[in-house]
Amino acid sequence: MITREKIIVRTSVIGIVVNIFLAGFKAAVGILSNSIAVVLDAVNNLTDALSSIITIIGAKVAGKKPDKKHPLGHGRSEYISALIVAGIVMYAGITSLVESVKKIIDPQVPDYSTVSLVIIAVAVLAKVFLGRYVRKMGEETNSGALVASGTDALSDAALSLAVLLTALLYTLKGISLEAYVGVIISGFIIKAGIEMISDTVSDILGRRTDEEVSKKIKEIVVREPGVLGAYDLFVHNYGPEREYASIHVELPDTMTVNQVDVITRKLTEAVFRETGVILTGVGIYSRNSGSKAEEMRMAIEERVLAHEWALQMHGFYIDEEIKMIRFDVVMSFDISHSEGVKILKNEIAKLYPDYKIIIVADIDITD
Repeated sequence: MITREKIIVRTSVIGIVVNIFLAGFKAAVGILSNSIAVVLDAVNNLTDALSSIITIIGAKVAGKKPDKKHPLGHGRSEYISALIVAGIVMYAGITSLVESVKKIIDPQVPDYSTVSLVIIAVAVLAKVFLGRYVRKMGEETNSGALVASGTDALSDAALSLAVLLTALLYTLKGISLEAYVGVIISGFIIKAGIEMISDTVSDILGRRTDEEVSKKIKEIVVREPGVLGAYDLFVHNYGPEREYASIHVELPDTMTVNQVDVITRKLTEAVFRETGVILTGVGIYSRNSGSKAEEMRMAIEERVLAHEWALQMHGFYIDEEIKMIRFDVVMSFDISHSEGVKILKNEIAKLYPDYKIIIVADIDITD
């Protein structure tokens, strides 16, 4: 069976070989025809080859087995390699922009041959096929680096087409737009670098949990008989296809410890089987039995959700012995937690003055 790592390495190697050949041909064409646009296009191919090399290194490091210092593996190293690639792309773009501006200030006349134009046309087609292949492999292996490389290759094909059209325009009409096309190409390269840096930094800082993954996990949990609700889902990412999660489930207060244990084990197995996410912890919220508790819960929930910034209420429980009501409220980023808790406590205290009110404010992570 071919592993994810092997697919990434094989695809990257193909990208390296193709890009090196294209860079060599384009560099020769650019130098012989005195075309800055073609030379910059060749440089862009070299940065793509270097990006593929770094992607391979990142995949190799990410594939290392967990050790004492890194018990959850080395998956996040792929984000570091992506950040390095982004830096290389940015450098190439800025350098290309500087050279293009110099050519605008001190223009040079290009000289294209039929062979040069054919080589550029073949390069466009090669980039289209390479881009589609690499992106397809990236989607199949859930590799953000490969998807980005494939998309970048398709963008390169469009830029190479622009260079070809510029060359044809000069050959047929004598109008030279070389340096200006070089500026446009540089702008696309810089834009790609900025987007790569932004995406990678977001991965390192920690993104909001993917909505589809979050929804799927909660659906799996609540379909289990006896589970009354699923809340407080936290998904921690340690690299592509390395996700660990914790969740709270609401169960009737009449359940025994043995029944709870059986349910939590079933949930852990089902979530991993259907999503690949490992549940490292399943917390329990106990729901009161009895009509009085249910009536109080509905009255308080109505009061809480009357506020737009209160997105959800859960974990409701009443302890009649010590006269205490406790529950969690998911709050939006439109209000500070301390202010939201203060407002709700004051309102609920008016409804039930004999009870101590405990409210835990949750962050809007997945909903």
